[in-house]
Amino acid sequence: MLNEHDPFNAYRQTSLDARLASATSHDMVRMLLEGLLEELDRVTGHMERKQFEAKGISVNKCLNIVYGLDSMLDLENGAEVAINLHRLYDYCSRQLVAASVENEPEILAPVVKVVLDIREGWSNLN
Repeated sequence: MLNEHDPFNAYRQTSLDARLASATSHDMVRMLLEGLLEELDRVTGHMERKQFEAKGISVNKCLNIVYGLDSMLDLENGAEVAINLHRLYDYCSRQLVAASVENEPEILAPVVKVVLDIREGWSNLN
């Protein structure tokens, strides 16, 4: 939904909607990975500033992105790659929850590394 009181967010949402409309599944994965990295950065900032409500919202966004990425996997036909990605997404989810409970940004460092590695792999596909 567009917010008429915030033109920048309205523009950003319109731009995102346009990109999604023309995106391939590979493009969507790349966009989700980029969004996850951005949100992980926000989570870290919220933890450091002890903004617990904002942290919870950001962690939930991260988990939703990870679950979305995981749901796109074809475990039956994707062979070992899909299974390994499923395991990595599971690991990321568990780390996100642990980092949130402990309010420890350091716990997120391996998640960022995993997402960066996955993103690099996706960018090498094309």
